Amino acid sequence: MSKGFNAVGWFEIPVTDMERAIGFYETVLGYTLERHKLEAIDMAWFPMSPEGYGAMGSLVFNEEFYKPSIEGTLVYFSSPSGDLRNELDRIEAAGGKILVPRRAISDEYGYMAICLDTEGNRIALHSMA
Repeated sequence: MSKGFNAVGWFEIPVTDMERAIGFYETVLGYTLERHKLEAIDMAWFPMSPEGYGAMGSLVFNEEFYKPSIEGTLVYFSSPSGDLRNELDRIEAAGGKILVPRRAISDEYGYMAICLDTEGNRIALHSMA
C-alpha cells in the first residue's frame, strides 16, 4: 500500500428517507450534504477533500441494495466542533438517540459516543476533548 493513503477510501450509510436523513446529519454535524441522484441510487455526499484527513462517504438510498441496520459496520464521525459533546447535544432534537454516552477511550485516543440515526443505523462520534 502506498504511503499517505487511508485503508478506507469511501463509506455508504443506508437510508430509507433521504430528506429525513439529510436533515439529521446536517443538524448534528453542521455540514451541508451534496445530493446526487445517479440512476437508481440517491446519494447525499458528506463534504470531502481528497487531500483531507479521513475517508469520504455518503448517505445512500436504493430499496433493493441498501438496508439500514443497528448491527454491522460502525462509522465513526470526527467531531466537527472538536468536542463531541456539542454534536451529542443535537442528536435527540434531530430525531436520533444516544446509545452509548460520551466516554473516554484513553488519554491518547480521546472520547467516543454511539448514537442511532433517524434511519436505524448506529453511528459513532469521536473527539479528543
